[in-house]
Amino acid sequence: MTSKYAIIVAGGVGSRSGDSLPKQFHDLCGRPMLWWTLKAFHDEDPDTRLIVVMHSDFIEYWKETAGYDCPRHVLAMGGATRKDSVAAGLSLIPNSDRGLVAVHDAARPLASQRLIAEGWTKACKYGAVIPGVPVSDSLREGNAYDNRSVDRARYYAVQTPQVFDIVLLKDAYRKTEADSSTIFTDDASVAEAAGHRIHIYEGDPYNIKVTYPGDFRIAADILSNRKQI
Repeated sequence: MTSKYAIIVAGGVGSRSGDSLPKQFHDLCGRPMLWWTLKAFHDEDPDTRLIVVMHSDFIEYWKETAGYDCPRHVLAMGGATRKDSVAAGLSLIPNSDRGLVAVHDAARPLASQRLIAEGWTKACKYGAVIPGVPVSDSLREGNAYDNRSVDRARYYAVQTPQVFDIVLLKDAYRKTEADSSTIFTDDASVAEAAGHRIHIYEGDPYNIKVTYPGDFRIAADILSNRKQI
């Protein structure tokens, strides 16, 4: 059976959520948002090994508030950047292990079982896959004074989980370790910089990234409609 790991990146400080407490710990339908994110992966496959990366200042807080029924997981200390944090999570996967690793934002608690399962399936075939949703808004490229229309049919809004062959992603992180000039906003960009082709699979418009205060109300409505609470 293929080993499966999910690295949940929960290192943000959450300043845009309007509170000093990072958003991953905010209440969502009676549970911390991070609890729902872990539950999504556990419900899809209880054998998936879960790794949560977070700022060291909040590790003890999370241990106290996660709850007795929180899916089992291990904790890793986050780094200065998202790339550093994912690298910390990857370091907990033995180099001898073979299989798949998903990297997912803690702030996306609404990932469906279909979305997660599709990521595993596609990654088995392609090695490096990401969910994407076609852009529906009109797009312009440039700045406020010099801009032009672009064809939105050529663009996707990228989501997580982004799923990779373990060896492929670890190799990509090694190859880009010394690159301090590039800002890597996600793991697909790390794999791409290391020379790997990225396959896009069908994302989910309900798989929103909870960022602003109003997003919590939207997420609660979606969870309620799924009858998970």
